[in-house]
This record gives sequence, C-alpha cells and structure tokens, in this order.
Amino acid sequence: MYTNIAGYHFVALSDLKSLRERLLAVCGAGLLKGTILLSEEGINLFVAGAEASISDLLGTLRGIPGLENLAPKFSASASQPFRRMVVRIKKEIIAFGVEGIAPARKTSPKLAPAILKQWLDEGREITLLDTRNDYEVKLGTFRGATTLGIGNFRQFPGAIHSLPQELKNQPIVMFCTGGIRCEKAGPYMEREGFRSVFQLDGGILKYFEECGGTHYDGECFVFDQRVGVDPALQETNSAQCFVCQTPLTSADQLDPRYVPSVSCPTCYKSPATQMAERVAARTAAIARATDPLPGALPYENRRPLTVSAASAGQTLRAFLCAIFAHVPEAFWDEACEQGRFVDAEGMRLDSTMTLRAGQRFFQIQAVASEPAVNPDVRILHEDEAIVVLQKPAPLPMHPCGRFNRNTLLSVLDMVYAPMKLRPAHRLDANTTGLVVCARTRHFARLLQPQFENGLVKKTYIAEVVGHLEQNAFTSEAPVSTSPGVLGTRAVDDAHGLPARTDFTVLERTAHGTTLVEARPQSGRTNQIRIHLWQIGHPVCGDPAYLPGLQVGSVMTLSPGDAPMRLHASKLVFIHPIIQDEVQFEAHSPVWL
Repeated sequence: MYTNIAGYHFVALSDLKSLRERLLAVCGAGLLKGTILLSEEGINLFVAGAEASISDLLGTLRGIPGLENLAPKFSASASQPFRRMVVRIKKEIIAFGVEGIAPARKTSPKLAPAILKQWLDEGREITLLDTRNDYEVKLGTFRGATTLGIGNFRQFPGAIHSLPQELKNQPIVMFCTGGIRCEKAGPYMEREGFRSVFQLDGGILKYFEECGGTHYDGECFVFDQRVGVDPALQETNSAQCFVCQTPLTSADQLDPRYVPSVSCPTCYKSPATQMAERVAARTAAIARATDPLPGALPYENRRPLTVSAASAGQTLRAFLCAIFAHVPEAFWDEACEQGRFVDAEGMRLDSTMTLRAGQRFFQIQAVASEPAVNPDVRILHEDEAIVVLQKPAPLPMHPCGRFNRNTLLSVLDMVYAPMKLRPAHRLDANTTGLVVCARTRHFARLLQPQFENGLVKKTYIAEVVGHLEQNAFTSEAPVSTSPGVLGTRAVDDAHGLPARTDFTVLERTAHGTTLVEARPQSGRTNQIRIHLWQIGHPVCGDPAYLPGLQVGSVMTLSPGDAPMRLHASKLVFIHPIIQDEVQFEAHSPVWL
C-alpha cells in the first residue's frame, strides 16, 4: 500500500530555490512521487510513497519556520498514483490572479465538517457554494449546492458577479476538494460585499473523513491517477478522458463514444463533425492566403525548365521551339540576348548552346504582377490520403503563361505547407468543379493511374450554343498532339490521339442553348470543349473555341467576364485507403 498526503499551508516563505533542492533530495531518497508547489505565499503538495518516506518528508517540512503545524490529509492506495516527482516554484500555490488576496494574513471563518453536517441535519437556511471546476462537480457535490460552471479557478471572480444580489446578506458555506481554493475565494467574496461567508475546513475530503457521505451525492474528484474517491476515501472506478480531462463514471466508460486516449462522451465528435471542422478551417486558411492574391504585387518570376533525355543534344532555341510551338523562333533569340535565360548559378545562356539531359535552367520573366483570378477554392473532403476540392474559374491549376503565384497549386502549397498536394488530374483554367489531390507520393501512385487509365467515372455538365438534335450521342474525334494558336488543340483525324466522350441532353432551353451531361472516357487536353466545338455546338462562354470553328484571342478569362459554362460535377473512383468506390459531387455554379 502507498501512503498519500495532500495538504497546503499559507505562510511567508523565502529562499525558495534552496528549499526546492532540499525537498527534491528528500523525495528522491525516499522514492516519493507527486507534486510540491512552493511560492512566497506558502506550500501546496500532493505526494505518495512508502509510509516511512512520507514521514521523513513531513519531518523536513515541519522543520521549516511557519510549517510546524502542517497537517496534510492521509489516504491509502494500492498503486502509486503519480508518475514522477516535481517540485516547482510558482507565483501562487493556487492560481487565482487577484492582487491583494493574502490568506496568510486573512481568511474567512472556517466551519468544521461536524458543524456543517449539524446545520444540514437541522435544515438551516444556508447556501452551499461549490468553488470547484465544472468537470470536478460532474463526479459529485453536496446536495442542493450552487455551482458556478467554471473551467478553472481564475474564472471564479467573474462567476461570483453572476450570483443573485440577495446572497450578499445570507450565510454562505463554500467548499472545495481540500480547502485551499476557499482560502482565497472567501476573502475575495468578502471584499465584493458578501457579509456572511464560511469555508468548510479541510474541504470535501475532511468532511468525508469525519462525517462520511451524509448530504453528499457521488464521489470527490482528486488530482491524481485515482481520479475519484468515495466517502470512505477509497479509490473509485472513475477514469479521466486523456483528451479533454473530463472525469468519466463507470457508465461513461461503457459509452461507445469512449475510446481511451481518443475521445469520451463529452469531447466525442462524429466523423461528419470532424470533417466539417477540418474543411471549414482549410477554407478559411485559403481565404486568408488569397487576400490579397499572392501574385497581385509585381515580382521577378523565374520559371524553371528541365531538359529531358529525348531533348539532349538540341540547341536551347530548338528545345524552346519544340515546347512552345506557337511562339516564333526569333522571340527566343531576342530573349536570350536580353539575358532572360540563366543557369542555376545565374550565368546567361545563348540560344545556340547545346543542352544535356537533366540540365536545369530558368526563364526570367519581366517584373510584373499577375492577372487577377477567382480565389474561391472550397475544400469538400479531407482525409489521410486525399483532398477533394471545388475549383472556381477562372483559376489555372498549374503555373503557366502569365500565371505563377495566382494558381491553384501555388495557393494549396501555401495552405498545406510543408506538405505538397499532388493533383491526380487537371481542369482547364475556365472550368469549375471537382479536383482530387493525393496527400503523399505513395497515395499519388495509387490514385493517378486510375485517371490515366480511364478507370475514373467523370461527369461534366455543359451549356452549349444551339439546340442539339440527338438526345444521346458519342464523339470519338481524335485530338491533336501539338498545341496551336494560344495553346489550343483541334480534331486531327490523321495523327490525333484517340478520344471519346459520351453526351446526354438534359434540357433544351428557351433561349437557344442546350444543357448536356458529358462523360469523358479518355483524358485529352480540352477534350469535351473540342468535341462540342467540332460538331458546331461550342461551350457557352468559351473564349478559345468559338462558333464556326473559329479560335478566340484569349485562353483564360478574367474574373469579371461571363463564365465558361463547363462544370466538373461528379467523380467516382477507388479510394486509395479503403480500396472501395467513393463518389463526390460538386456544388452547382451560379449559371447552372
């Protein structure tokens, strides 16, 4: 059996560092564990160990001037209730935070437990005031006691002001676990105008010791691994939640919401609630990261380029012309002469230099701000493997052309740093809707092949120019491999990549347009837009693929422009953790 002592004494103490070392030595020699708090206002302790070692500690303490009459409360336990021995120097031995309250000089009158029991037996008109925290009260309190609903003792002064004014002229008996809080609470109440305040001498524990459980319901919370003791001062079966510190009765521990070290009935949050909180926090972080837009201020933009093995041996000019086929060759000569291409050390590169595989260099773009975009990115789902979001428009996904910082990936890098999300697919800058990102390289390897191999069921909604004749049809027009004007693609029957999109008419509108559902079975660049454009029904608001197979003068819209009416509305794929099919749906845009 272990002997437990709990006690305090308000007395002026000095030379606290030296005293701390003495007490640590005594406790260490006796293999004692617990906590001793020292301050200039006194001592507060909870210690457990062998009976002889406890006796040695008390002998040392009572040899300190002012602590000769230290009389802690004793109890026994079958196991050591503390994990380590701590002696701390604090400003207060019980945190209260109110200046001028000095229990060593003045406290409220103490009421012996037997007298309180007598008053309660007689039915005397008194107010019992529980000064403890709300989670302590949960385990038990005196029958009919007034509680304050506070989370810590520093909240006591504010809570007192909510008590009825008539109590200031009525007898009040306050109580706590062992009495220490009442030593400060009583004088404070008297200072605030309460005229008849008593404190239960020794608190609930001394009342249990002398009077048992008469007039008391439940057990008493104690600040050690025992959690609670009954009126016989024996440890109960109560536990304490590791997460929120709420004491748990036997019934609480049988609740399915109680998972040791994870949750209890008080702090449990359903998966839906946890998801909603995570999503709200991420969405708020995105709003902060995009106000102002990260590319709003002018800056020098260095865009990296890496030479592939297939491009090794080419000149820099030939390499750039192959990547940017729509840009005149003379443009790259002029850019190199202006020093806009440099290596990792900042040395200028000539357009005629020969490149090697793996070589990395940078294109320096002029100091400028980026065009505005729509930053209203909404996180819809987040778990250990994936993040599902709704992309607004216009917003490019990746750095490209005039956009670098004002892109989806740039914003996500800011919000999720140091993690870098990996999109499993892409949407055009002007397309709204669902985007799925993997949180790690491992999950990306499980997710991206589903998109690459056509295993993901993708559903888009589009509003197109004119009334489509057929209610359902399929386009298998091949899409060109090389970009044309503004990076657009086209149907290329001879050399294009195989592509297929299934279409279903949803509605033919009165103003001459058609709502269609598009289900792409392949993932070519601009595929849905090109298939609709090729049959003479381009997407409404598309700035690049215009009626009459014309190509527009811009690729990316501005936030104030009429929207392109193409929306990625639904995705169905195999979740990389649960290995089962999951489905996500986006919110409808305003035009839809």
